[in-house]
Amino acid sequence: MPNISYLYKSFKTNGLKQHSLYLASIMIFFWAISDGILSFILPVSITEIGISETWMGIIIGSSSIAGALFDFLLCRFLVNVNFRRLYFLMLAVSVTFPLVLWQAKTIWLYLLAMAIWGLYYDLYHIGNFDFVSRVPNNGERSTGFGVMQVFISLGYLMAPLIAGFLIGEVVNFKPFVMALIFLGLAFVFYFLLLIFTQKTKSYNQKTNFQSLNFFREYRLWKKIGKLILPVLILTFVLNINDSFFWTIGPLFSESLFAHSGFGSLFMVAYGLPPLFIGWFIGSITARFGQKKTAFISLMIGSLILSSLFLVSNPLILILISFVASFFLALAWPAIQGAYADYIAEAPQVATEIETLQDSFVNIGYVVGPIMAGIFGQYFGHQITFSILGATGVLVSLILLMMTPKSIKIKVRRN
Repeated sequence: MPNISYLYKSFKTNGLKQHSLYLASIMIFFWAISDGILSFILPVSITEIGISETWMGIIIGSSSIAGALFDFLLCRFLVNVNFRRLYFLMLAVSVTFPLVLWQAKTIWLYLLAMAIWGLYYDLYHIGNFDFVSRVPNNGERSTGFGVMQVFISLGYLMAPLIAGFLIGEVVNFKPFVMALIFLGLAFVFYFLLLIFTQKTKSYNQKTNFQSLNFFREYRLWKKIGKLILPVLILTFVLNINDSFFWTIGPLFSESLFAHSGFGSLFMVAYGLPPLFIGWFIGSITARFGQKKTAFISLMIGSLILSSLFLVSNPLILILISFVASFFLALAWPAIQGAYADYIAEAPQVATEIETLQDSFVNIGYVVGPIMAGIFGQYFGHQITFSILGATGVLVSLILLMMTPKSIKIKVRRN
């Protein structure tokens, strides 16, 4: 559970800024429960009507193909980036997702639902980066993402338990209604956030730059992409990891449940560690650096995950899921803090950094579900997770060797 004395000290020290952080985090918490319920039932819903795991992966991956297209459009037309607008659009679009998914019985309707999913995930990621990057103190950004991750992870931890309780033998209307109820609660805290951030100067700074034409925008993306490529690759790998868990994890959980009664705990164990990480990630990154913390955390977590194929005891499988997730969870706020620093350092290209980062999130969520579906169908879920772990170890070693100690964003927009 979160450290109460830490919370009290944070509120006392940082005042309205900390209140705003917690209001945003609670809003995202309710949104994450809604999204997590739908994410959990999605692969079950698709395979329930006879679609193969390979096609399931392709369908889920299509959400991020749509998201990648939205990234470039947002970068072209969203010249006045502001988290208030982004969060509102995120919640508004999120409402349509359960309504479409509820009626989906064909591949085409699932693809439409995935396009909606991809759009609101774009808005979610870009909104978070804009919100945290407005905190003036560099050292607080990893901590800000860490605190948000605690609430996000709590939402995604609760979601499988709620979904598992609601779906029963088949997926019916109950999880969709519950998802909409939690979205309604998210809207309540969004309006409270709106009120509180009006009183805090740092959250009212405007980032408004002239839109560039297609070719100049592409050249700018290319220039920034070269500078932060190692960080983008890490983002890509982390999202492949997450997409593997959310694509075949529920199916693996179902098979564990059938044999042992412990199945639902596999996904709960994956979602539990980030609840604790956020409260001390700032002290770790202050000592070791944000990029190094992220790379080493990915390596250790992946090494543990690679051992999954050696185990048959359900309780040990759940333990491996927990310990691997603990180290992988360290990487998320560390690398997000690095992005927020780049945005604060070069606000003239904030939108490009945010959308470029989100593009690699989307690419990870295109490749991840497709590979998870194919590997899961032909190698089995357990071996698939071990392959994922071995790949993560290799990539993290390469990133540790190729990444410069300091990355400076010295780019002009024009």
